[in-house]
Amino acid sequence: MAAPGPATASAAAADPGTAYKLLLSCPTGLPRSRVSVKFDKIFDRIPHPDAALEESISEIWNQRIEQNPTLYNGTKFRYGGSALHYKDDLDQEYCASLHLGLTDYRTFVGTNLNPLWEKFLVPSEVYLSGVLKPKCESLHRIIRMICLDQNSSTIRMVCLDENSSSFNLIGVDDSVHCQHMSNPLGNGAIVETSYEKIIVLQRSYNVGEFPGYFVFPGGHSEPQEIGIIGHQAHEDDLAHLNKRVSQEMFEGIIREVVEETGVPAGSLTDPVFIGVSHREMNVRPTAFFFTKCDIDSSGVNELYSRAQDGYESTKLYAVSVDELQGMSQRMPGCHNGGFALYELMRKACKSL
Repeated sequence: MAAPGPATASAAAADPGTAYKLLLSCPTGLPRSRVSVKFDKIFDRIPHPDAALEESISEIWNQRIEQNPTLYNGTKFRYGGSALHYKDDLDQEYCASLHLGLTDYRTFVGTNLNPLWEKFLVPSEVYLSGVLKPKCESLHRIIRMICLDQNSSTIRMVCLDENSSSFNLIGVDDSVHCQHMSNPLGNGAIVETSYEKIIVLQRSYNVGEFPGYFVFPGGHSEPQEIGIIGHQAHEDDLAHLNKRVSQEMFEGIIREVVEETGVPAGSLTDPVFIGVSHREMNVRPTAFFFTKCDIDSSGVNELYSRAQDGYESTKLYAVSVDELQGMSQRMPGCHNGGFALYELMRKACKSL
């Protein structure tokens, strides 16, 4: 299906839901072997010290249940930050590490979707003066360099761990800024068809968030898919657990693409990880991946009519990059960020 006409610039400027921030960019695209996960309860949400604000989580959830008794409080992976590790070897390849805890849908509704969501955020002057300095001083060796990421407005610190041969680029602000938020990590896929068209879905007008907006296929990786229902008191093999969670990041996005578009998994290349963005309104984070599909646009549209997940979207478009640029003005911020990550990947490929 051809792309609809672009929204006007004035309409986009008036829509705060389209604004985004890039939390992590990996423009070369990282395969599974270069993406790891640190899964730990230290990355779970920290309750807010304001008891009344915490109580509002239950109040809002109970209101939602009354309106829709079918709501299910499922467990989700919580985004707690990330790091890039530069290995000191000849090829200078870097790897990404995602820091994940656990959260649930109830807490997401009560924090990220709370009308008072901004009150859950830690003010910047608090986490910069009260949190950053002690963390810096606790490091044995540090390259004292704080810089502003030009693509994300994220303050980052470059440091050298004396106990290893790797450099770490550590995002120090967002995990603290959002420590009281649920922040379940969503996923999204930039899918190129055989003629280099990009698959975009239009959300149903029946969904609660961003009805009628354009999005990339995606959803969430699910802890239950790998048997995780909570943190274990005694985990015998943490390395194996982290590997399972890391694999679910990649398997989860393939599953979402198949369910939402109807294309078979065998038609997709193995995804590469290109980064994490969040929308500025309610700071919801999403991990983005890139994959190619060996089916042309007309074939994808035919398969979409038989897709398993027909509730959340009503139309599928296969569009050019120029068409996607216009549609992005009518995308939720986190997906707008996904498009920005894809653009960075395209620029990196052209420069090779």
